[in-house]
Amino acid sequence: MIPTVLLASIIIFLIMRFIPGDIVALMVANQEGDVRELMATIRHNLGLDVPIYIQYARWMGDIIIHGDLGVSLWKGTPVIEEIAARWPVTLELSILGLIIGQLIAIPIGIYSALRQDKWGDYIGRSFAILCISVPGFWLGTMIIVFPSIWWGYMPSIMLIPFTEDPLGNLKMFIIPAVVLGMALSGATMRMTRTMVLEVLRQDYIRTAWGKGLRERVIVIRHALKNALIPVVTVIGMQVPILVGGSVIIEQIFCLPGIARLTVSAITERDYPIVSGVMLLFAVALVLINLMVDLTYGYLDPRVHYK
Repeated sequence: MIPTVLLASIIIFLIMRFIPGDIVALMVANQEGDVRELMATIRHNLGLDVPIYIQYARWMGDIIIHGDLGVSLWKGTPVIEEIAARWPVTLELSILGLIIGQLIAIPIGIYSALRQDKWGDYIGRSFAILCISVPGFWLGTMIIVFPSIWWGYMPSIMLIPFTEDPLGNLKMFIIPAVVLGMALSGATMRMTRTMVLEVLRQDYIRTAWGKGLRERVIVIRHALKNALIPVVTVIGMQVPILVGGSVIIEQIFCLPGIARLTVSAITERDYPIVSGVMLLFAVALVLINLMVDLTYGYLDPRVHYK
């Protein structure tokens, strides 16, 4: 995990510096007088007048020694404070989207496998392809545009804190979460169907059928655990898609989360905010992949780790 995070930090730090444009030039765009001298002063004050490897060493040193992700070049506020103010929105949207996606995908995938080549299977597979094919940004835009035209209704664009109005907060997040979850459910649905079909053809499942066990017992107690191992892998691989999708959904539904903060910081070339947010995402993804690996041992007792 440590080499992976270190390599990710290098890539994150360098990519932002390779984007065309100069933050110092943006800062002095409307200034008068000796612009060159002013740019040199600002560049020195921001620590951008030293080689890039020294900037990276300072950044990583502050993180390792002090746990400090830096200070916003525009606002002058600590990056940790900016993230702390925004992360609950993105976290709630991501968790709700992931839960809704699996609540849609896994039951339909299991039912589709149990009714193979019947109308229920055809409808389930068609719905999975529809979820994969329809872009989330288009669906979110249509959900905002058509209700406003037909019924004069538009989702709230002002954040409703959960502590003040839990029901209002849930109403605000449920539609964006459904849009985000549908984009994830298609692949999970197809994988669930495939793996349940494969497990149902195993000898021990045929033995369970021969004993006269009920379908519900066979699926839940005997088939589902083994079938879910690849499905859990797919869910773990969907987390980066979840993060990327939240960027679009937060922009469409005006949710003040980390994704919108990142887009704004990229536009303004605010290097510390973008680097800090992306580093936290990288660490989170590495930890989630570790959790997925450890889940294998729970789902399949034959898996042992040394």
